Amino acid sequence: MDGESGPRPGRPAPGRLPAEVTSFVGRQHELTALARLLAGHRLVTVTGPGGVGKSRLALRAAARAAGAFPDGAWLVELAPVRGGRLLGHAVLEALRLTDGTARAPLEVLAERLAGRRLLLVLDGCEHLAADCAELAGALLRAVPGLRVLATSRVALRTAGEHLLTLAPLPVGPPGPAEPPAPAGAAALPDAVRLFADRARAVLPSFEVTAANAATVARLCRRLDGIPLAVELAAGRLRALSVEQIEARLDDRFRLLTGGDPAALPRHRTLRTTIGWSHELCTVQERLLWARLAVFAGGFDLDAAEYVCTGEGVDPDDLLDHLTELVAKSVVLRLAGPHGVRFRLLDTVRAYGLQWLRAAGEEHRLLRRHRDWFLGVATWGEVEWFGPRQAETAERTALVHADLRAALEFCLTEPGEEQTALLMAGTLWFYWVGCGHLGEGRHWLDRALALAPEPTEARARALWVTGYTATLQGDLAAARPALEECRRQALATGDDRALAYAVHRQGCAALIGDEPARAVELFEESLWHYRTIGELNSNVLMAMFELGLAHLFQGDLESGELWLGQVRELCEEHGEQWAYAYALYALAYAHWLRGEIRPARTLARESVRLNHLFHDLLGIVLAIDLLALLETEPAGPGENGDLHEARVLQGAAHRIWRAVGRPFFGSRTFNGPHRACEERAVAGLTEQEFTDSFATGARLDLDAAVQRALGGGGYPDDPGPRPGPGPLPPPAPRPSPVGR
Repeated sequence: MDGESGPRPGRPAPGRLPAEVTSFVGRQHELTALARLLAGHRLVTVTGPGGVGKSRLALRAAARAAGAFPDGAWLVELAPVRGGRLLGHAVLEALRLTDGTARAPLEVLAERLAGRRLLLVLDGCEHLAADCAELAGALLRAVPGLRVLATSRVALRTAGEHLLTLAPLPVGPPGPAEPPAPAGAAALPDAVRLFADRARAVLPSFEVTAANAATVARLCRRLDGIPLAVELAAGRLRALSVEQIEARLDDRFRLLTGGDPAALPRHRTLRTTIGWSHELCTVQERLLWARLAVFAGGFDLDAAEYVCTGEGVDPDDLLDHLTELVAKSVVLRLAGPHGVRFRLLDTVRAYGLQWLRAAGEEHRLLRRHRDWFLGVATWGEVEWFGPRQAETAERTALVHADLRAALEFCLTEPGEEQTALLMAGTLWFYWVGCGHLGEGRHWLDRALALAPEPTEARARALWVTGYTATLQGDLAAARPALEECRRQALATGDDRALAYAVHRQGCAALIGDEPARAVELFEESLWHYRTIGELNSNVLMAMFELGLAHLFQGDLESGELWLGQVRELCEEHGEQWAYAYALYALAYAHWLRGEIRPARTLARESVRLNHLFHDLLGIVLAIDLLALLETEPAGPGENGDLHEARVLQGAAHRIWRAVGRPFFGSRTFNGPHRACEERAVAGLTEQEFTDSFATGARLDLDAAVQRALGGGGYPDDPGPRPGPGPLPPPAPRPSPVGR
């Protein structure tokens, strides 16, 4: 989240909290207490048993408090995060912070949040309590303006933590005397109000009346006022009356307690209620519930059909069973831009997973889950080369949590190491094209360490590792990986791996300021690609990189010839990602020829397209080039704008901090930036030089893109900013150099 240093008039507070889809009932006392704790303390944890409403209370409190935090309130959902090693990556992703460096996520977070004032909601910490405590403690020490609101069934047990223990909803006075007929909703206990509200969702005519008030109150007391239990019971009104629900729950409690409902602990009350919902399901619905529990995040109908059908669940009946589980409040239905998706509440999912294990099906379902998401990765790689690239990026992001779960299964299940290599390598398009270089390296490094055998899957993982490391400016890691891939390919006759290894060695040479050597390697790789009949985004990138290498050597004719081919092929196939890079290089070629106006047009289109993919490298290269173009008059009678050039340099400097080493540490790639800086030094006062850079460095990513596109300081759309980042220190002022 590359946010500004403070709020701006007319723009809402930034952040990302989900909209409430059902009404919020009661909890006014707890909200007041939580607001008081957040106002006075930097780490507050809401604790309580499952289903008591910790997440809902925390989100309502965060939404109310968001105005006090110029950089907003941000939710990090931790239930899908299976291990502590991914906690930092999950926080970065939730904050919309893209980081392509090889640094540890915690280090990146501390740097990018420095100087920010924001509220971080860590929801569902209990399975990662120690890791969350470490992360929260480190960030609170590093970022004075940060406050953390956590929810967990257990305390984090770290310094400075203040607890709010959440009790169930009030259910009214105990004993034989029941409440009189209600005079209005406000007169009802909160648990009864919640039951009535959720009941109307399935039975719109439902009201708490003098005739049923006593029964509803008894039912809510029997459920201990646990919100999730009350909601599940209310969902039964679709088929049962209140009296029937109470009677059936009585029977179940009596079985568990020998006839004394008071003997049932609250955590057993929720489990019993969920278990009763389970018993009301058909055999096939129970089986589907258990199998759906393997999904770490949301899922669509196609995924559910592949993973969950067979051996008791007929594919033709799955939709009917899933519809019934939605009607029974077991599964949530979520409508979005990519169609309808579903998910299980964490407590309900945990219950289903226990049944899956008891049935001895967990391993088989986890393997089917892995197979499906390996297919998602494979199909995503295919779809990446074509007109659906942007949609592929969005769909892959939707299933990120389940891709992580599938990779973790491969890395922890003996015998699955080769599949881990294959999957981590196949996702190169997501790691590279969608801003996840750091996480990609995490999975690739782990997989390579587990499987040293010279297989085709290892070769792929090696060149992808070399590719990601090169883009991070980490040539010390890239070169050995690519050389191992090349040698293995030669030894095993793997022509495809050889093509990719040589190609990425060309990238390393280009970034390592060896353009002549890069030309040789790119030409060799393209010969290999032609020989094996390969044509995809990687091949187009090799052509772009070859054209750029020619431009860096001053050979405009050869460079433009290759870039023209890239442009034609991209337009023919609807490819936009490589196209955006080709436009950047063509803009550079126009600048070399002194053609400023077309250079600006192409560079701006490159920024716009790369922004669709959240490809920070493509964005920042084009913005740095636009900064140089601002120093040039676009036509007769026009002047360059050195102030704007320096603003764009400041914006680019901030983005480079997220990408990795500025310009990969390359003198060649740094050329346009250096030329722009020299002109700004010569034409601006020292104060103007510094202030203009600082103005740009305060722009978040969306604002920087809008500025580069000629739209002024900030986007017209005041939607959520992509997250806070520090105001980077200005680059050292160089000695004055004439134009």
